[in-house]
Amino acid sequence: MKKNFLLALALGTAMTVTSCDQNNTTDSEATTAETTAAVAQPQQVENPNVVATGQTANAENAAVMSFQETEYDFGTIKEGEVVEHTFKFTNTGKAPLIIESASASCGCTAPDWTKTPVAPGEEGQVKVRFDSRNKPGQQSPTVTIRANTEPNIMRVSMKGNVASSSIPTAGADGPVRLN
Repeated sequence: MKKNFLLALALGTAMTVTSCDQNNTTDSEATTAETTAAVAQPQQVENPNVVATGQTANAENAAVMSFQETEYDFGTIKEGEVVEHTFKFTNTGKAPLIIESASASCGCTAPDWTKTPVAPGEEGQVKVRFDSRNKPGQQSPTVTIRANTEPNIMRVSMKGNVASSSIPTAGADGPVRLN
């Protein structure tokens, strides 16, 4: 017991003595630490689609995405049907419009968009495909579009009702019993 206590005391004393004087670094160690810190910082890459913190975007020269409609009502469809709609837009800004990405709110919706830059005054499109398989009831899928516009995020959506095909209906013989 005494042996373990003395060993722990000696180890604690050795650690205290060697760690107390951390300010005596040489010039080469300090230079190495500064170089490592400078290399570890990520370099900032200029992205035309993102406004840097503390800066304001030049909105008067930016591209502007003006949609003819931002919501499409597909009404009532049967479960399993596929609905497609094309949202058309015009670049009413002064710079070429570039769509960076378009993402859907669920896996049942797939967007496809104009991949080439849309010049000022020209038209582009975002085609949305909604698959109603296993999606009964009210539906409102949304597509989020990121572009070099001001604001840089736009949303278009579809809405409607999907009539379920698995609910039995009453026929000539009366209601159908579920087992």
